Amino acid sequence: MDLERLPAAARHGLHPYARVPPPDPDLGPEGGGDDAAPSSAPERRPEVLAAAASASLRVPDAARVFDELPRASIVAVSRPDAGDITPMLLSYTIEVHYKQFRWRLYKKASQVLYLHFALKRREFLEEFHEKQEQPKQVKEWLQNLGIGEHMQVVHDEDEADDVNVPPQADESSIKNRNVPSSAVLPVIRPALGRQHSISDRAKVAMQEYLNHFLGNLDIVNSPEVCKFLEVSCLSFLPEYGPKLKEDYVSVGHLPKIQKDHKKKCCSCGLFSCCKSNWQKVWVVLKPGFLALLENPFDPKLLDVIIFDALPHMDINGEGQIALAKEIKERNPLHFGFQVSSGGRTIKLRARSSSKVKDWVTAINAARQSPEGWCYPHRFGSFAPPRGLMEDGSMVQWFVDGQAAFEAIASSIEDAKSEIFITGWWLCPELYLRRPFQHHGSSRLDALLEAKAKKGVQIIYILLHKEVALALKINSLYSKQRLLNIHENVKVLRYPDHFSSGVYLWSHHEKIVIVDNQVCYIGGLDLCFGRYDSPEHKITDFPPVIWPGKDYYNPRESEPNSWEDTMKDELDRTKYPRMPWHDVQCALFGPACRDVARHFVQRWNYAKRNKALNEQAIPLLMPHHHMVIPHYKGRSKETTDETEGKQGHDKGVDVRNPVSSISRASSQDIPLLLPQELEPQELPNLDLRATDLDVNQSDHLSKKSFNQPLLNRKAKLDSSHKDLPMRSFVDNLSSHEPSSIRRFDSSKDDRHHMDKRWWEMQERGDQVTSVLDVGQVGPRATCRCQVVRSVGQWSAGTTQIEGSIHNAYFSLIEKAEHFVYIENQFFISGLSGDDTIKNRVLEALYRRILRAEREKKRFKAVVVIPLLPGFQGGIDDGGAASVRAIMHWQYRTICRGPNSILQNLFDVIGPKAHDYISFYGLRAHDKLCDVGPLVTNQIYVHSKLMIIDDRITLIGSANINDRSLLGSRDSEIAVVVEDKEVVNSRMDGRPWEAGKFSLSLRLSLWREHLGLHPGEVGHIMDPIDDSTFKNIWMATAKTNTMIYQDVFSCVPNDLIHSRAQFRQSFAQLKDKIGHTTIDLGVAQEKLESYQEGDLKGTNPMDKLQLVKGHLFYSLWISCAKKT
Repeated sequence: MDLERLPAAARHGLHPYARVPPPDPDLGPEGGGDDAAPSSAPERRPEVLAAAASASLRVPDAARVFDELPRASIVAVSRPDAGDITPMLLSYTIEVHYKQFRWRLYKKASQVLYLHFALKRREFLEEFHEKQEQPKQVKEWLQNLGIGEHMQVVHDEDEADDVNVPPQADESSIKNRNVPSSAVLPVIRPALGRQHSISDRAKVAMQEYLNHFLGNLDIVNSPEVCKFLEVSCLSFLPEYGPKLKEDYVSVGHLPKIQKDHKKKCCSCGLFSCCKSNWQKVWVVLKPGFLALLENPFDPKLLDVIIFDALPHMDINGEGQIALAKEIKERNPLHFGFQVSSGGRTIKLRARSSSKVKDWVTAINAARQSPEGWCYPHRFGSFAPPRGLMEDGSMVQWFVDGQAAFEAIASSIEDAKSEIFITGWWLCPELYLRRPFQHHGSSRLDALLEAKAKKGVQIIYILLHKEVALALKINSLYSKQRLLNIHENVKVLRYPDHFSSGVYLWSHHEKIVIVDNQVCYIGGLDLCFGRYDSPEHKITDFPPVIWPGKDYYNPRESEPNSWEDTMKDELDRTKYPRMPWHDVQCALFGPACRDVARHFVQRWNYAKRNKALNEQAIPLLMPHHHMVIPHYKGRSKETTDETEGKQGHDKGVDVRNPVSSISRASSQDIPLLLPQELEPQELPNLDLRATDLDVNQSDHLSKKSFNQPLLNRKAKLDSSHKDLPMRSFVDNLSSHEPSSIRRFDSSKDDRHHMDKRWWEMQERGDQVTSVLDVGQVGPRATCRCQVVRSVGQWSAGTTQIEGSIHNAYFSLIEKAEHFVYIENQFFISGLSGDDTIKNRVLEALYRRILRAEREKKRFKAVVVIPLLPGFQGGIDDGGAASVRAIMHWQYRTICRGPNSILQNLFDVIGPKAHDYISFYGLRAHDKLCDVGPLVTNQIYVHSKLMIIDDRITLIGSANINDRSLLGSRDSEIAVVVEDKEVVNSRMDGRPWEAGKFSLSLRLSLWREHLGLHPGEVGHIMDPIDDSTFKNIWMATAKTNTMIYQDVFSCVPNDLIHSRAQFRQSFAQLKDKIGHTTIDLGVAQEKLESYQEGDLKGTNPMDKLQLVKGHLFYSLWISCAKKT
């Protein structure tokens, strides 16, 4: 996405790829003398002719498109009429090869003639430029003759081109790339003969002419030849994909481009045509977007249309909506078409109706499934499944902020070109490593400043702009601090509430992307209060780990200002911090660039709405990656190049699975279509892949239907055999069917990754056993897919996308044995619930009933916060939001006719608790050496689901309508399906679990249960009684009873109403003089009757029996209202 990075040119005027012919022995050691008769000299090769006169109009290195010589061949010659042998009407199909790029041109002989005239004109003009003594009158005289420096050559079917590329002369030489006129004569007038021989002769003549200017770098880099070859500074940047169509077109929606020279057309005085808003720009079509440039050599982006999923039917239901289509102009001399995507429609004009048809055909090729972003993929996601082949798709998990922030800091330190960051909340003063006194350079603003000064060209940060009355995250302060770091840091806040009309919803994604090589998604914002370790300490006095306002407990108090960050908000001797439990995931390979595409889409939408005319805020282009999973292999040419890059990487598999494909093979490698998974059975909701309006009335029945769009098999169109996508795939290798299970990840293609940080980690690839779990998971190969929640307001998409919702429902219904969920919220609805629209609860309900019918063991385990993480006690007058969330969660879980437990009890009775159960987390400690003993909930902020220890969903989305419907908060997540399997157990039987999913669950359970490393093997089987009842449930029960006895903290099964809470709060405060908002302070001595006498015991004696942090989520079984 770095627009400044152009193809490398030769340094110091030396061109290592130039074809330098050997001396001709017939001409002697000096190449011939003055006395050599011209007739006796042998004919010189075209490359020699070109090299002898290539200095004229030499383009500076910075503006070069080609850094080595392209190759071209004439594929076919055609005539408009078989009986017409007029040479100027012949059309040539030219195939051009440059590095791994290949494209075809369709040119008439007349266009070749005009190219020749243009080259001659430019040579003539630059001779005058070199002569400084040229009189001003001569220049004016040349311009009056129509051959001035800005005169344009009129092409066939063209109007005068009003777009000019300024001359770029190199004064060091001037007669270096003249193409002799004799070379073009055979093209204009091939030798007479029979009709078929005329075509053959014309083909030979055109090939010889092409060889003249394709044999020299200075000629092929001239503006005239680049326009003829339809290339630009974006054509050969591999990160943007293969070369498709490029040319000048006219647009009317852009601000007027300021020219360095003033020029009016000849008819401007009569018709004022130059005052029109229409202007010519260079348009570049790539697989995922359409880019508009001022000219082919200027990388500055004027506009970009990013292709996105379109509806399958128009509003009348009469057919497929086209990405591009012709439009009828009022003026019959105008030929227009329009491009619609991402909620935008722009109109363009070409110079003829045939050019309009060419553009429409080329752009709509992106619509054709399965190779376009306009095609909805599984779950209705914008992104396709990745890792169906060996494409470099890898993932790694991080539990809690300590591990995740360390990884993010190391990736930022290793950044080379660009960094993308977006989040709900961002604090520039956040320390990513602790203790903070020893890691001053790890502060986020210091990290970004250091990278900006060391050459990271652009750091893009996209912040959620909050409603200040509702939230106190002060994004304006964050923006101002970030902008003061360095000029390379670009910051946008979005949305503008008044102009957009969006007040209730937020941008909730948490994303960090570095160099398009690694990205981090999950629940962790780069803000205060999120740093934590598996111990989840609740005290820090004196401050060592959490400085100032980073010692954070939103249940007690929210700071009114974040500017004085090192000043404490809470009294550390009276109040504990709120521990923070979260999970983050790193993505490598194509899925990382899918997330980057999402960021680019959001950034550009915010830029157009917030900073349309701010030149300092650029538009971005997404990096390319294949939309279909990938090809079966790659050409030998590309493989050889890759081997050269990868050969030094130890353990990297550089096999060439298609070794029989030659470099000159004229047939593309066949496409590999996505593997068809089992049909997705979804409820009869409005969750179709292309129409995700889940806000409509819910007509859910107990029957399910096969969703036709989520996994439909794409058809291979034989008419597209000559696709230009070859050599633009990500780390291709041989196709690996889904039935093959990998056990060795040491041969994965990782040449894109910076290994320095990973080699320093305590884990990563050094994991020898899945039982060796910690905070950092193994880096594992996988099949994965990015899913999201976005809509028109959040990303400017044509449709609402709720693919996270679809993924939750589908994965739960297909679970075989076990569903494990951790989430900040659990608010969902059953069939017929018109208030809550998302159907995660319905999926769990159906799956449990199926298990009951089939008499098979199945368990759903849900870990959520014990109380909402908002300020105010449950009885405070200003804590309405706390009570509202509690109401909706209990309505979902256990209270009323819409709750899952009530409905299960109605069908299967008390056995409902055997299938689904709910838990929270809690910790305790002394505030200081002489301070009180306190407890606080561990705030569960992770958003993950693990299915059968094989599939994992990790992201930023909560289980509620805000996060899942798509029309509300924007979210991002990833579905990970393991490729590498490990031997495990499930329901008492052997089970092949996934390396990523199983190791993550074991790490989480080890933390929650307080297990030692040698005890992890006891929890391999999550649903067997020896694990679930004897360890998981027993630990939760013991911990809950101890905490109730010691602290009387809420939630508590002994407190069932607000009146009881008031009474308990008053009694406790009378005894100890101070307590926390949730009754979290213990008495110095616990009073109990022993042998008839009232005695006091030390509360720490009981707390010694607590293991881990697991705690029953109480009040769930209680039917009384609070």
